Amino acid sequence: MADWKFDKILHGGDYNPDQWREYPDILKEDIRLMQLSKCDLFSVGIFAWSALEPKEGEFNFGWLDKVLDDLNAAGRKVLLATPSGARPAWMSYKYPEVLRTNADDSKNHHGGRHNHCMTSPIYREKVRIINTELAKRYGDHPAIVGWHISNEYSGECFCPLCVDEFRIYLKKKYGTIEELNRAYWSDFWSHRYNDFDEIEPPFTRGEGSIDGLRLDWKRYCTLQTVDFMKAECAPLKEFAPEKPITANFMEIFGGLDYWRFTDVIDVASWDSYPKFRGDDSDYEMMLNTCFMHDLSRSFLKKPFLLMESTPSLVNWSDVNRMKRPGVQKLSSLTAVAHGSDSVQYFQWRQSRGSFEKHHGAVVSHEGTENNRVFSEVAELGDILEKLKNVAGSMNKAEAAIIYDWDNRWALNFAQSYHKGDKQYVEVCVENYRALKRHGINVDIVESDSDLSAYKLVIAPMMYLMKPDTDKWIREFVQNGGIFVTTYASCITDENSLCILGGFPGRLRDVLGIWAEETDVLYPDQKNRIVFSDGTEYDCGFLCDIVHTEGAETLAVYGDDFYKGTPAITCNGFGKGKAYYVASRAENKMLEAFFGSLINQAGIYRPAGNTDVLPENVYVTEREKDGVKTIFVMNYSTGKKTVTLKNAEYTNALTGEKVSSSVCLEPWGISILQYE
Repeated sequence: MADWKFDKILHGGDYNPDQWREYPDILKEDIRLMQLSKCDLFSVGIFAWSALEPKEGEFNFGWLDKVLDDLNAAGRKVLLATPSGARPAWMSYKYPEVLRTNADDSKNHHGGRHNHCMTSPIYREKVRIINTELAKRYGDHPAIVGWHISNEYSGECFCPLCVDEFRIYLKKKYGTIEELNRAYWSDFWSHRYNDFDEIEPPFTRGEGSIDGLRLDWKRYCTLQTVDFMKAECAPLKEFAPEKPITANFMEIFGGLDYWRFTDVIDVASWDSYPKFRGDDSDYEMMLNTCFMHDLSRSFLKKPFLLMESTPSLVNWSDVNRMKRPGVQKLSSLTAVAHGSDSVQYFQWRQSRGSFEKHHGAVVSHEGTENNRVFSEVAELGDILEKLKNVAGSMNKAEAAIIYDWDNRWALNFAQSYHKGDKQYVEVCVENYRALKRHGINVDIVESDSDLSAYKLVIAPMMYLMKPDTDKWIREFVQNGGIFVTTYASCITDENSLCILGGFPGRLRDVLGIWAEETDVLYPDQKNRIVFSDGTEYDCGFLCDIVHTEGAETLAVYGDDFYKGTPAITCNGFGKGKAYYVASRAENKMLEAFFGSLINQAGIYRPAGNTDVLPENVYVTEREKDGVKTIFVMNYSTGKKTVTLKNAEYTNALTGEKVSSSVCLEPWGISILQYE
């Protein structure tokens, strides 16, 4: 893999000079404004295919030559994009095969973006040609530091080409139609197949009742996207093998399993657009964003890139609210705190027309530096320059949460519990929240990961069990780890077939319990979790009715016909312990419970606190070469005081000495360093 190594936190964004080719004065002014704003890294050419190849086989690189040369002369760096995210009109009309087919079997017309079939040989060939031309011409250009592949991969195609490839995928996976029928339990409703040619993907008006089929379709779509990306990268690796590759992901996106991309990318990146209200509720909203920051860092276990964010507002939300003063700085530095080595914006200059003309940008339609947004971007540029020694540092975590796309899909496909979305993401974030309230670093891992690097692992709603999942968990607990799982866990195998012999399946002996039934509560219904000391908390959503088989009961239900039965259990297994939380408990219970486990495991707390942090405060730490950088952030409208452990810190931005505590202004952040 090519290395991504810089001696500073980079600053910049999406730059679309192809939209401004007829305005040379504006392109010249962009350079001046880039220097003023301390922006030094730009993604160029993301949707520039029609400007690069206006007619089939006729290439126009002159404008891009000048842009790259001018950026290089000004000391700016470039991630050169491949333009496959949106193709030119000439291709759609000459080669309709490249247009995507929808789940209802309708064919798309030209328009929008991500409207292409990733299986199409014609589309792959056209992408190969344009990418080869870019790689040959610019592979050694001094401004280019890496490749930005396509843009926000997404979507599914149900055309005959994709259907055929799906059948090939299934035949390779299962070998025989008998093995597929076994995995799909296809005798149900007389859905047995006699040949792979009889199988169709889950069309809207077709087969939607076989969970294994729907799960395999999602897996296939991910693998076909990864294969398409590998084909995109081939000419880039041929002509510029030393340049690292990235592809920008989206926030906890449900359509693709991002874990499968980790063998292709050299550096992870993602596009972050939290919906700020400007009040204290923003703390809870930002938990999803911080979860994705930690997931992005966890993909490759190294710093990632914040590829897109807005310095002001978006144009696609139900309410497109401006970021309040200071929020852009805080949200950007939150990404840095969690491991990002860049802060980049969509976009550098506002488009004059079309869909995103009202989306926020560093440079507005007014076109000068004389406004609040530009001033805040420039202020952040100054701050990032003072954080040079943070670049390349890592967030060392001793606790992890298991988050898995296969599990998410299988759980949502299940005709069980609540209809539709089973709130798997929300439950994962609730558990993440409880850990972060104690100010510890957290990794996000997939379910078949080696867990030996951690002291505490949480697996919320681990409904689907991959073949090696129980192996890793069993070894982790036997060797002294603390493992926690919850209701709706260990129910099916990797094909979404229910595990026989009682739940929680292959972890029944590790957890020392049997979950006999699951009570599903309406949204307005609650039960209680009651501890032996009389402390109690609300719970609801799902309530597993549990029998202990060697486990110790730590808390019981307070209501209903299963009052007094176990609600939280602990089982010693080898040198470690395995806990089962049988119902969805309120945040305060998770905070207290996880706090006791953090202390039991001896997990390092950067702030030195022994209990939860003040409300609405985040603490995260990065480390490199023995220097630790602690970020203390206030996501509230009021001042907050955070007491630190007994050590002397240096304010990374002012050089002042700090000890004992920091006072944070509303939306404030303190960045401290120590050895």
